Amino acid sequence: MPVAFSGKRLGRWLLLLLSLSLSPSGGSPADPAMTTQDASQSQANSMTKMQAGLNESSSGPHPTPQEFKQATKENVSNVTFVKYEVLLPGASGTPMEKNITLESAARIELSCKVDTKYSHSKSLQVTWRKGNETIKHINKTENSWSIHLQILDNSKLGSYTCTLKGEEEISAVFHLQVPKIEGKEKPIVSYEGDTVVMICKSFGYTPIAWTWYMANGSDQVVINDSLLTDKYVINGGSANVTHLKILKLTKEDDGVYQCEAAFELGKSVGKLKLKVLSLMVPLKPFLAIVAEVVVLVTIVFLCEMYSKKRERCATDEKEFDQAEHLKFEESNGLEKSSARHRKI
Repeated sequence: MPVAFSGKRLGRWLLLLLSLSLSPSGGSPADPAMTTQDASQSQANSMTKMQAGLNESSSGPHPTPQEFKQATKENVSNVTFVKYEVLLPGASGTPMEKNITLESAARIELSCKVDTKYSHSKSLQVTWRKGNETIKHINKTENSWSIHLQILDNSKLGSYTCTLKGEEEISAVFHLQVPKIEGKEKPIVSYEGDTVVMICKSFGYTPIAWTWYMANGSDQVVINDSLLTDKYVINGGSANVTHLKILKLTKEDDGVYQCEAAFELGKSVGKLKLKVLSLMVPLKPFLAIVAEVVVLVTIVFLCEMYSKKRERCATDEKEFDQAEHLKFEESNGLEKSSARHRKI
C-alpha cells in the first residue's frame, strides 16, 4: 500500500537526514576521541530512529477530514450508478410513490417524466424538494426533469418529491430507505417453562451485523447471549437471518423484542411481541367446563330428589285417602246394619 507523506513529515525527514550527516557517527574527524565502537553504536541508534520514523509514516495518525473527503470522492467513482424514473399521469390526483431500497453507497438519478402528448409541459414549473429543502434539478429532455444524488450515508436517505405545476399540479415521491426487516406481526404465545424461538429476516440483502433488544419501558436493553448462556441463544441459519432462542420462559420474558440489522447506510428494525402465559391459563376453560358439569349434575340430582319426594308425598296422600275412604265406608256399613236390625 503506498504511503502518503505530508509536508510536515517531509520536513521531519529532511531534518533527520541533516542531523545524520552532521552527527559524529558520520565519521567526521572533528571528534578524534570517538572510538570505533562508539561510532557503531551511534550509527545503530540513528538507524533505529530512521526505522521508527518509517513505521510512523506508514501507520500514521488518522486521516484529516480533508484527506477523508478526498478518499470518499475516489470511492464514489467506483460505486454503482442507478437510474429511477416515474412517468407522471396527465391529470391531478394522488401523488405517485416509489420505494427505493439502498443497502450500500450509490450514485443515483431520480427522474420525473410526463408524456409528450401534453403540450402544456413546456410551461410547467418543476420543483424538487427534500422536506423544505429545494434541490437543483436538470432538464434532461423537454418532458423529463432529474436530480443526481450521492448516497454516502443515511443523511441522504428520506423522501424526495418532484412537483409539476401548470394548469394542474402533479407530483411524485421517491422514498429512499435501507432494507426493511421482516418480523412476525402476530404475537408469539407460549407458556412458562417452555422454549421459544423468534426469527427476523432481511430478504435479498445481507446486514453487516445483527443485534437483539428487549424493551424495558422506554429503554432498549441489549440481549447478550454470551453473558446469559443459560437463558439466550443467538444464531442465524444464513447471513440475512437471525434467531433468538429464549430458554425456560417466565412472566418476566413477556414483552416486545427488536431485531436490529446494521447496513452500510443505516439501521433497520423489526419488532416481535412475546406473550408468556401461566400454566393455569390452558386449564381455565377445562375448569369452567367442569364447573358447568358439576352445576348441571347438581341441578339434575336436586330435580330427581324433588320429583321422588313429590311422588312419595302423592303416594302417601293417596294411601291416606284410601284409608279414610275405607273407614268411611265401614262406618256407613255399620250404621245401615243397625238400622236394619231395628226395623225387624
